[in-house]
Amino acid sequence: MAERGRPRCFDRAEALHRAMDVFWKYGYEGSSLANLTEAMGINSPSLYAAFGSKEGLFKEALDQYDREEGAAIQSVLQSQPHVRDAVSAMLGASALCFSEPGRPAGCMVLLSAVNCTPENAGVWQHLHERRGRSMAILRQRFERGVADGDLPADADIDALTAFYAGIRQGMSMQALDGADRSVLQGLARSAMLAWDVLVQPVPVAASQH
Repeated sequence: MAERGRPRCFDRAEALHRAMDVFWKYGYEGSSLANLTEAMGINSPSLYAAFGSKEGLFKEALDQYDREEGAAIQSVLQSQPHVRDAVSAMLGASALCFSEPGRPAGCMVLLSAVNCTPENAGVWQHLHERRGRSMAILRQRFERGVADGDLPADADIDALTAFYAGIRQGMSMQALDGADRSVLQGLARSAMLAWDVLVQPVPVAASQH
């Protein structure tokens, strides 16, 4: 009888990357253990041994997504010296990320658990907190713009943050529904046309009605 070869070493990083793609495409609840183990090339006991649970694997996959996709978008937001250019670059980078050929459409953090059954409420809460951190980073960039004199001191930071975060969320959903890169880039450009109006303070009389 022929001697058995040594089993192939488990490549944890590669398995995690494959799991990330499954969660990104199908969401948390739509990704079955069978889907995950098939994509990762391992069995269920190996998955639990390496990652603890499906939820543990999902959270590590989100960290991987942040390192690969989120970090690039945050980098352009922080690297541009002028806040308008930073927001424009953020939306442009998002359009590219959300429509990358060969990758799932949209943003994994925004789409992978929009709704969850009660038993997975902890997953929804985890994603809610991650989205909140992204909003806080965007808000801080606007606050930096005020501190730099790049925005009026009385600009409505809350409104700016909500608007441009909402544009990114809409771009992600449209990508999921099949919008191509040119459509997403058009949305990004159109959003910047509102900049000059949004950065102006709301008149006192108008804000009282």
